[in-house]
Amino acid sequence: MSNEYDVAIVGYGPAGLVLASALGRAGHKVVVLERWPGLYGLPRLTHIDGETARVIASVGDLEHALRDALPLDYYRYFSGSGELLVELDWRGTSAGHPAHISMYQPDIEDAVDAAARASGNVEVNQGWSVVNIRPHDDGVEVTARPWSQSRTGQWSHADEERTVTASYLVGADGANSFVRATLGIERSDNGVDDRWLNIDTEQVRELPERFARTTQFCDPERGHMFMPIGRSRQRFELAVLPGEDQAAYEDPAFAWQWLAQTHGLGPEDVRILRQVVYTFQGRIAERWREGRVLLAGDAAHTTPPYMGQGACSGMRDGITLAWKLDLVLRGLAGEELLDSYEAERRPHATAITEISTMLGKVANTHDPVEAHARDEAFRTGNVPPPPPFPTLVAGVVHHDPAGAVSPLAGTLTPHGVVRHGAAEGLFDDVLGRGFNLVTATAAPLDATDLAFLDKLGAVTASLDTVADVDGTYAAWFAEHGVEAFLGRPDHHLFWAGALADLPAALGQLRERLQWTVA
Repeated sequence: MSNEYDVAIVGYGPAGLVLASALGRAGHKVVVLERWPGLYGLPRLTHIDGETARVIASVGDLEHALRDALPLDYYRYFSGSGELLVELDWRGTSAGHPAHISMYQPDIEDAVDAAARASGNVEVNQGWSVVNIRPHDDGVEVTARPWSQSRTGQWSHADEERTVTASYLVGADGANSFVRATLGIERSDNGVDDRWLNIDTEQVRELPERFARTTQFCDPERGHMFMPIGRSRQRFELAVLPGEDQAAYEDPAFAWQWLAQTHGLGPEDVRILRQVVYTFQGRIAERWREGRVLLAGDAAHTTPPYMGQGACSGMRDGITLAWKLDLVLRGLAGEELLDSYEAERRPHATAITEISTMLGKVANTHDPVEAHARDEAFRTGNVPPPPPFPTLVAGVVHHDPAGAVSPLAGTLTPHGVVRHGAAEGLFDDVLGRGFNLVTATAAPLDATDLAFLDKLGAVTASLDTVADVDGTYAAWFAEHGVEAFLGRPDHHLFWAGALADLPAALGQLRERLQWTVA
């Protein structure tokens, strides 16, 4: 079949936005079908990490995206009696940005949406609901019609249906994904079913300093918490217990009464933007690819919010899938490369979901005896430390001769300030994005390797010719005893090691990319 578009994306939340912008900027023709008539316009996520900030910078104007952002220093857990149980240190940097950032989601979405549209390659259709998907061996047909919240109204638009064809379809259409359901893909369920009331507010006047920190109160009677939404807004949450009427908690009178009793706040302090009860779940799709249809974001994995990583995972999906689709669409890599998407992202997203579930159990202990035992375990230091943040453990990462992932492969690449000619700034901004090869000294590469890197569009930099302004790269090389690294467009390391081993590493990269060019 002759396809009108390279990629069709259903859903235009964080995962769909990142994917659309990245593909559009790479020159691919993209169509987006989103049922809501506009961007959501209110915060859902309030936290990103430094890695995600680097992702956003690769697909949009980071300055606009983080214009009201606030670096975070600590995440505190208190008992019901107000005793500090644990204080997580969130200070420092990651990927060249603050390690943890509180931000206003609409600013991010506006920035990435503007970049996607500015590429000239992305057609965004908002207010269109997908009603049918027909996969073929060489493409996918997608039928949509103008969306209405009314079922009767929805069917009244049947004569306005539009069918598009694309080489690939990505379902980034949320936890209740139509794409996933149409393919008959089931989900595993880790048993999380927590209801929490979310009260988002805008500051009318400056709030006390304590509200600038993310703080969880693990009260067995009713857990609650607060966190900043950037510099100008504030979120408050409290548990809705089993059997309680959700409607009562969504009454504005309840919110004002609770804010006054719990925090001493009233209309002279904050203005309520949104008041809604959410059900938190942890579910993973059984498969993320079926032929030319792939899943991303909440359609693939729904994560409880206790780590603040749900949307971060969706944006990781978007940037990872974008570079793999780019290579396949350009005919540089075989379609088998797309199988590495799930191989890489599933273990990573699953680990985050499991850690989030564990933290949720701390916050949702409602039995007083269990809560006392929990508090005593924290008090005496008998709580095991949380698992380390996941890295990539499969896919397009370097493996040693025994088949194990090589040291450092799958971790994040360093990202520091460099100077090249008259330009000075973060590496990505000065030298460019995509695959990158960074070496301590000039790399001994032959014509074949140089041609491969050129075709790959890789950025190459040697500390002989690029100034390592803040010493990030020299320090990283020294810490790990290496002389070079190969980075991926999603900012994960493919390989790091000695310059003498670089040609062999490039050879393995060609193999793992399913490279098709001689």
